[in-house]
Amino acid sequence: MVHAQSKSEKQVAIAVEALRKAMVDGTKSELEAIADNNLTYGHSNGVLQNKVEFVDAIVSGMSDFVTLEFKNQTILVSGKTAIVRHDLVASTNDKGKEPGTANLHILTVWQKTHGKWLMLARQAVKKI
Repeated sequence: MVHAQSKSEKQVAIAVEALRKAMVDGTKSELEAIADNNLTYGHSNGVLQNKVEFVDAIVSGMSDFVTLEFKNQTILVSGKTAIVRHDLVASTNDKGKEPGTANLHILTVWQKTHGKWLMLARQAVKKI
């Protein structure tokens, strides 16, 4: 079964892919460009970060994604707001430690600002 995407859904999907790629690459400018200045970024362990903390954690290697996949993604657009859900499957090397893995449910909220979709909020929960 094929699900037709609206123009806005396609734009959001492109933004989500840019986020995924920036998180693997650890590129500061790309991470800053995709995150809203008011970002609230929640981890599955309860840690909350703002935009600066989110970007710094990835750029510094504190959060280091070796591989990162978003699976089973759904996108719901309502005006200038989009809700994206997916499963995050990753291999990590956080803080240079031995490789680890992550398998999480993710919810992100995106807002269209000046014609561009920016991540406004993110919350992760551990899969049960």
